[in-house]
Amino acid sequence: MARPTIDQELRLGAYALPTDHTLIMGVLNVTPDSFSDGGLHLAPVDAIAHARKLVDEGADLIDVGGESTRPGAATVSTSDELARVLPVISTLAPTLGVPISIDTRNATVAATCLAAGATMVNDISGLTNSAMLHVIADTGAAATIMHMKGTPASMAAEAHYDDVLAEIREYLLAQAAKAVAAGAQTVIIDPGLGFAKGTQHNLHILAHLDAFTDLGFPVLVGPSRKRFIGELTGAAPGDRVSGTIAAVVRCVEAGVAIVRVHDVAATRQAITIAEAIKHA
Repeated sequence: MARPTIDQELRLGAYALPTDHTLIMGVLNVTPDSFSDGGLHLAPVDAIAHARKLVDEGADLIDVGGESTRPGAATVSTSDELARVLPVISTLAPTLGVPISIDTRNATVAATCLAAGATMVNDISGLTNSAMLHVIADTGAAATIMHMKGTPASMAAEAHYDDVLAEIREYLLAQAAKAVAAGAQTVIIDPGLGFAKGTQHNLHILAHLDAFTDLGFPVLVGPSRKRFIGELTGAAPGDRVSGTIAAVVRCVEAGVAIVRVHDVAATRQAITIAEAIKHA
């Protein structure tokens, strides 16, 4: 596949986001059991208020998820996942003023939320489900493809690589080609920090982000409050803002298109300074 050239804008539905600086995707987990914020925004009214707060703090887009992907999290039925995310997305989409991404592995959830106003599917299973590819083909929605080996339940045992960068690159290119062929409006790739990766894998990825930014697709990186920060510092998930910011600054230096974070205000300040230094 010929390498695409990244456009000056990321097209997400009717939205066009600039690519001349790193964008912020705010995390909105509508779940009882996510690793760092489970239960905080489970009620639709709380989730909707938090989404608006994230935008006020500087989020360029919001990623809404109704299934925790941490190891040991409960299995969620399609109906339960939809009950969590659909009221939030249908309420926010007409008025939020920024694009909404649906964070799901479930094709039915993706299709329903796209019809309700979401403009992108953020699929941690990397469009390996043919049904999700059909959703992309039917809707032309934007897609974020993440690398993961195994499933959230099994991924810890899958963290073995001969060449972690080469293996992730090969996977992302193959899955991105499928998304392009399906007619995705925009294709974004994510090396999947923390998903079937140990601390040294995560650090190696962050040290060599050019292995992904040179593939011609916008790159998304999600370092927020991840386990590797806790393993290096001893900090609990809610106390990993500083470690997250260090990883975010590295992403800015490397030209990453989007960082996915919980702590938007702190990230916005860090990106503003890092971008100013980068372009001074």
